[in-house]
Amino acid sequence: MWIRLPRRAWLPLAAVTTPQRPVPPAADSGFVPPSLGRRFGALVIDWVLCLLVANIFADPVRDGWAPVVVLVVEYGFFLGLFAQTPGMYITRVRCVDWADGGRLGVVRALLRGVLLALVVPALLMDGHRRGLHDRLTGSVVTSATPVTPERAASRR
Repeated sequence: MWIRLPRRAWLPLAAVTTPQRPVPPAADSGFVPPSLGRRFGALVIDWVLCLLVANIFADPVRDGWAPVVVLVVEYGFFLGLFAQTPGMYITRVRCVDWADGGRLGVVRALLRGVLLALVVPALLMDGHRRGLHDRLTGSVVTSATPVTPERAASRR
C-alpha cells in the first residue's frame, strides 16, 4: 500500500536562495541616515567593550594606546565580516558599502577604524551624515531595520 502525497508547488531555486537585497544607499533617493544619537551610542558601547578587553593585556589608564588598538581591530573584524560592531547591533545600525550596500571587507573596515581613531574625520560630515572616514572608505552607516516611508517621514 502506497501513500500518495499531494503535489507541492515548486518555486524556482533563485526565489529560495536569493534574498531581496535593499537598494544601495547611493542609488536610493529617499535614503535617510540614522540619527547621530544612535551612532554615538554605538561608539560609546564599543568603546566600553574595548576598555574591558584592553584591560586583559594592558592598563588602559596607563597605556592609552591599548583600547584604541582594540577598537581598530574590533572594527576590522566585526565591520569587515558582519557589517556591525556589537554597539551597532544594540543600537540597530550597520555600516555598509555606499555603492552596493554590501559588507566592507576586513581591509576597508580596518582603514575605517584607523581613520575613526583619529577623531577629526568623523566630525566632517556631508548631507548623508557620512564622515570623512566613511567617504574615504566608501562606506555609510544605515539603519539595520528597513525604513518604511512612514518612518522616514517621522524622522525628518
